[in-house]
Amino acid sequence: MKMKIRVYQGVSGIIIVTMVTSLMLVYNSGFGDRSASSSSSSSSSPASRRLITPVSSTKNPERPQRLRALEGYTGVTDHKSLKMHCKTCALVTSSAQLTGRKRGQEIDRSECVIRMNDAPSVGYEQDVGQRTSLRVVAHSSLQRVLRSRQELLNASQDTVFIFWGPSSCMRRDGKGHVYNNLRLLKQLLPRLQIYIISRIKMLKFDELFKKETGIDRKSSNSWLSTGWFTMAIALELCDRISVYGMVPPDFCRSSTHASVPYHYYEPSGPDECSMYLSHERNQQGSHHRFITEKTVFANWARTLDIHFYQPDWKPVAVITSTNSSYAPAPAGS
Repeated sequence: MKMKIRVYQGVSGIIIVTMVTSLMLVYNSGFGDRSASSSSSSSSSPASRRLITPVSSTKNPERPQRLRALEGYTGVTDHKSLKMHCKTCALVTSSAQLTGRKRGQEIDRSECVIRMNDAPSVGYEQDVGQRTSLRVVAHSSLQRVLRSRQELLNASQDTVFIFWGPSSCMRRDGKGHVYNNLRLLKQLLPRLQIYIISRIKMLKFDELFKKETGIDRKSSNSWLSTGWFTMAIALELCDRISVYGMVPPDFCRSSTHASVPYHYYEPSGPDECSMYLSHERNQQGSHHRFITEKTVFANWARTLDIHFYQPDWKPVAVITSTNSSYAPAPAGS
């Protein structure tokens, strides 16, 4: 097993060095013209306190605000806390529910646009917009992001990247292969804004899942999805969240639901509802609980400024299968 890990780390390092070296000339010659803003302050919903106290932000050209740091998201080389805040956010999922709907301009009108993993915008601008302020990336998606380096890295001066992963991947003692690769990437491309979620913060996300669902993530063989992390992070960064492409919790249990690909950029990929249902029902091995997570999001939307578009829906009745109180303590860094 140790030999396999070393081989994997060695191959991963070689891939990154090769890819990063090849794009440095393009990257350093200038970035694409992307508009992404963030500003700093703190606010809370009158109905319920936010997940982890919302703070922080960067500059607002109209009204400069005092910067405050978000705990638990640290720079990969300088270990400084993330500073970011947005009044309005468009959280764009990777679902093919967005295909052909032409909501791109609407999405780009938000102060901040949030995307996940390696979901592209080039070639899909009419449906998903073209701006990216924040990209939340799973440890398992690092190589795919590097393969899409021309768009996702070369034109990302204004994009903040937050990577999440288990502590074994993110440890800083030389044995965390994802952290090592991100540190190398940051050294070679110093203008990239790369942050990682701390171990303590990751534990807080687990605690939140258990509090909201009554389910222990580890004992239930569950992995939190990138969608879970992205929604929770958005609650810290944004005053208002518009979610694009997320279906309601009961959508896939209807016999009349539309069949669409899981990813808008993979038209031949797996069916979205087949993916959701197979993961939700599986009790062996580690799987995401997509439908359970969406049930939590629907509960949050009853008291927080969260809205769902494409499909357009809102929670209409109290869902009693979760324990949504949504007032966890602030997470440490």
